[in-house]
Amino acid sequence: MNETDEALVLKSQQHDRSAFEELVRRTARLVFSRAYLETGDTHRAEDLAQETFLVAWKSIGQVTDPKGFRPWLLSVARTVAVDAIRREGRKKRTMPAGSSSNGAFPALVADSRPGPSEAAQNQEERQRVLSVLRSLPEEYRQPLMLRYLAGADYETIGQQLGLTNGSLRGLLNRGMARLRAELKR
Repeated sequence: MNETDEALVLKSQQHDRSAFEELVRRTARLVFSRAYLETGDTHRAEDLAQETFLVAWKSIGQVTDPKGFRPWLLSVARTVAVDAIRREGRKKRTMPAGSSSNGAFPALVADSRPGPSEAAQNQEERQRVLSVLRSLPEEYRQPLMLRYLAGADYETIGQQLGLTNGSLRGLLNRGMARLRAELKR
């Protein structure tokens, strides 16, 4: 489809599933990146992205300005993430003592993952990078997330954020320089 996002939003509001599916294809990396930035967990971010699109499909009629679809979608993603965190908080408080969230049987196969100290160190470093990334201005954070967390190519990022190739490369370069400088502190 070569239609604009605005045209696809209007069609989606008329319950055109194929138009909404195209919107999903165009924005999936953006939503995943936002969810990953919130959680730091790939699987969790995928679940939140799916939930975001379900909520968006049900609520697409609320979009009053089709040009503002992407910011609206990102606000839906943020709300979905906050709701999920609240639900998890309630589950943890209501879980009976002695119950296990990972099942009743221990794993019978040797674990190929890194040892506890290495895993802890990796997780600590990942959280540090995400924390610094979250602290960057939005103009740098979004392109960096899409490029390095979601693995999007320059053309896709440019389309998603409405940037030319040159301005995108400049933002990525300056954003990465700021990220490195903050990480050195």
